[in-house]
Amino acid sequence: VQLQSGGGLVQAGGSLRLSCEASGRTFSRYSMGWFRQAPGKEREFVAAISWSGGRTNYADSVKGRFTISRDNANNMVYLQMNSLKPEDTAVYHCAAMIRVGDSGDRRSYGYWGQGTEVTVSS
Repeated sequence: VQLQSGGGLVQAGGSLRLSCEASGRTFSRYSMGWFRQAPGKEREFVAAISWSGGRTNYADSVKGRFTISRDNANNMVYLQMNSLKPEDTAVYHCAAMIRVGDSGDRRSYGYWGQGTEVTVSS
């Protein structure tokens, strides 16, 4: 189970940090990802991080602006979002990569968080 926090309303150019706290002792075994879903659109990949934190992967739309990180000692995953744009407005979900596959493919993921809303005003 993933519990999320950190969303909110921010002006364009601002920053937010999303947090995802995972329950369970096996958290550190999983790569973790963040996805987002805007109204009327499909859920899309944002960022992923390997179980050790040594490898990360980002969608082209957020590269250079967003940073994914994790703290295995505390079962936490973070998404630092800088230089936010109105098109970043969406509900953001964290999830664990429970199937072998593409880290950018939502079908590789399970144990989805409840979602946290991010609204960026222009």
